[in-house]
Amino acid sequence: MDNKMKLYQDLDHVLLTAEEIKAGVEKLGKQLTEDYAGKNPLFICILRGSIVFFADLIRSIDLPLQIDTMAVSSYGSGTETSGMIKMEKDLRESIKDRHVIIVEDIVDTGRTLSYLKGDLASRGAASVKLVTLLDKPSRRQIDIEADYACFTIPDAFVVGYGLDYDEKYRNLPDIGVLHPRIYNK
Repeated sequence: MDNKMKLYQDLDHVLLTAEEIKAGVEKLGKQLTEDYAGKNPLFICILRGSIVFFADLIRSIDLPLQIDTMAVSSYGSGTETSGMIKMEKDLRESIKDRHVIIVEDIVDTGRTLSYLKGDLASRGAASVKLVTLLDKPSRRQIDIEADYACFTIPDAFVVGYGLDYDEKYRNLPDIGVLHPRIYNK
């Protein structure tokens, strides 16, 4: 870790570099361009962790699309999910008969995304697909899989590129494993 940002001192190690992330996002953007050609998709950014990924992803998609945002939470300020899903911001528009793509930063236990996918499907969407930057299948508690995933990662607490711990580290350009001394206080 020769990066000069002070936040890197809190990492155990870098898991994915900015260059690796960029290549993965561009590859995914090309795939989504092919799969959603002619479908007028609605991409939904799950706030706040997905903002960086979402911005880069939609710029890599070469077709007309629309966007919206939702905010749901199950973490609070800890490293473990509370299991309780709280809707903090809902969509502005109807999704009836739309091809909806949920864009999330990480699929961990699956609880939040299972809830979201079911909720959006019940609103009459033509289809609901899940796109994630990171997939952590070893932590899954609910049987759900991402339809599109950039990277599969091990069971580690990661930050950077939009992902946080206690609202910090979102601005790191890489994704790193947070050192346990930071959250085991």
